[in-house]
Amino acid sequence: MEPITVNTLKTFDTLKNVPDNQLQWLIDNCIIRLLQDGEYLTVQGEPLAGPHFLISGRLVLYLIQNGIRREIATSGAGDITGYLPYSRGIIATVSSRAVGELQVMSLPTERIREMIRDQFELTQALVHVMSNRVREFTALQQQNEKMMALGKLSAGLAHELNNPASAIVRDSVSLIEHLRAEPKTFKKVIAIQMDAGQVDALNEELFKVLAIKERPRLTLKEKTKLEEELTGWLDEHQVENSYEVAENFADFNFSIEVMETFGRHIPVNYYSPVFNWISSLLVTERMVADIQESSRRIADLVTSVKTFTHMDRGSDKQYADIHTGIRNTLTMLGHKIRKSNITLVKDFDETLPPVKALIGELNQVWTNLIDNALDAMEPNNKGTLTIKTERDRQFVQVYIVDDGPGIPDDVKSRIFDPFFTTKEMGKGTGMGLEVVQRIVHQHNGSIRVQSVPGKTEFIVCFPIDG
Repeated sequence: MEPITVNTLKTFDTLKNVPDNQLQWLIDNCIIRLLQDGEYLTVQGEPLAGPHFLISGRLVLYLIQNGIRREIATSGAGDITGYLPYSRGIIATVSSRAVGELQVMSLPTERIREMIRDQFELTQALVHVMSNRVREFTALQQQNEKMMALGKLSAGLAHELNNPASAIVRDSVSLIEHLRAEPKTFKKVIAIQMDAGQVDALNEELFKVLAIKERPRLTLKEKTKLEEELTGWLDEHQVENSYEVAENFADFNFSIEVMETFGRHIPVNYYSPVFNWISSLLVTERMVADIQESSRRIADLVTSVKTFTHMDRGSDKQYADIHTGIRNTLTMLGHKIRKSNITLVKDFDETLPPVKALIGELNQVWTNLIDNALDAMEPNNKGTLTIKTERDRQFVQVYIVDDGPGIPDDVKSRIFDPFFTTKEMGKGTGMGLEVVQRIVHQHNGSIRVQSVPGKTEFIVCFPIDG
């Protein structure tokens, strides 16, 4: 085993400015051990000892979640781990074991009080280690949680994007095929003899129909009845392809009255080519409209992602409508909501003023809470998700309520603990609600939970002005 001297400890970045006499005190009061490969230094759930000074070798840190081991980090020579002065953590949240041969120098925890009293610079250096550890762990935890939040959305988002993208491809192919058939229609149209006044009047009536953006939605029964009426009228006026033409006209809510109006501007012997030409125009119009709608849907989803991540803003708090983030989160989770047959109730107070917040961070809060609610209702393959916002004097309150089975009492007290999760491996990190709580506290707010079987309610409250 390598002898440990003051110069050995001077190679630790944290200890290089500590006086030699204090480093010698540390050596004199420490226990020096040589751990073999696989031997434990700390065990998850047991009292935390130390601090431990790693002299040589490597140490791997990991935790057990639902019986599965998940590696957290690796430490090596020059690192300090274990209990540190003024630390509030007294139970190990992770396990650590040697990788190969590990030489470690450990200060018995009961000597820390004496160190704080007599060894000021040494204590100061170890407190600095603790503050760095908290900062690094918090940054890692928050980054992991961001990745988890995006991971929760990725599958649904891929599905959401795939639908309109497939529709664009399908409609564009159909449109090309439709346009290739146009020369046949054009041949019949070119033989029509109508004066300029008749053509202008017909175009005017056609544009009136196409200008209607909000058409009443017909039930299947209503649409079938309308198609039958239009087919009868077209057959009566000897229009070819009457059923196909009627089907296209019904999509645009043509009525018999509209057909009669068109007919007044068309010579009777040209009814068939003119109405077939109009039908062809409507098919083209519908396909282009479908492509526009699918493109708009993709653009909206991309905008939702951009707004959700808030990647076009700085890291400072900004004033923004809180409902925008909630709506974008619901858009991103839309596939999961539909797949689980969830009824969505939005009870928003639209009079709420803009709130000053880190919008990207708050979106993580909404993602975690809504996703957890959906997971809770998933076994029933149905449920109601209620999201309510309201103003309480200078505060905004957001309620996220599900009608799932509820949170058991023995779990409720632990749900905000780091690494605690009831989900199977791969579904949860155990950091979600801990990160949610930290982000809410970062906004000088609070989060509380009320849960009974059939109703679980998370209430997030924070000041409007930040």
